Amino acid sequence: TSSNWIAEMSSHFTMQKTIVLGYGAYEKIPRSFLNKIIRFETLLTAVQYFSWARIGQPYMGIGRNMAYKKEEFFNVNGFIDHMKIRSGDDDLFINQAANHKNATVCYTPDSFTYSEPKKTYKTWFNQKRRHVLTATHYKTVDKMQLGLFFLTQVLTFLVPIILLTFQFQWIAVVSLVVFRYLFSWISLGFGAGKLNEKDVMFWFPILEIVLIFTQLN
Repeated sequence: TSSNWIAEMSSHFTMQKTIVLGYGAYEKIPRSFLNKIIRFETLLTAVQYFSWARIGQPYMGIGRNMAYKKEEFFNVNGFIDHMKIRSGDDDLFINQAANHKNATVCYTPDSFTYSEPKKTYKTWFNQKRRHVLTATHYKTVDKMQLGLFFLTQVLTFLVPIILLTFQFQWIAVVSLVVFRYLFSWISLGFGAGKLNEKDVMFWFPILEIVLIFTQLN
């Protein structure tokens, strides 16, 4: 409920922490593969921005679930620097205003918000294009770390294919791929448990491949 959300988010405010980043989930639609893709991407994004915020490098937030004190808004003159950008004011505000001193995260279940997800691939693609456009306005260091993460995802599939094509020690190659998947499954699965998204992890390898090829388009 809204009262629970207010209580949970407010409890994270301190004299130092004046920006709180929460989890903006999407409602589950049974027997919908698109819904699983959307929720997996939302989970992956949340694990990333929560993790970076926890180590003192917040770079984004979700407008569906964030809170901040008004002084933080006025410290950067609100959304004035992003007025000409069609979407992503929430992302860009956090990218500009949040730092290791003033930002924290909240991922208790009562703080989650649930939104209606896209129901067609076309509307989801359009949403993703807006997100990608927003990310181009991040700070350089944030764009670099996001780009590096995507590069490692692509290389995870590209490099083994190349090595196996040239018959390079297939046992070693397969072992590294299996290790990578086990490590990712465990670490991301831990986040999925915290964010009540365990069911999407059963589809993890397939959903990750779909997202990678979607981002390449």
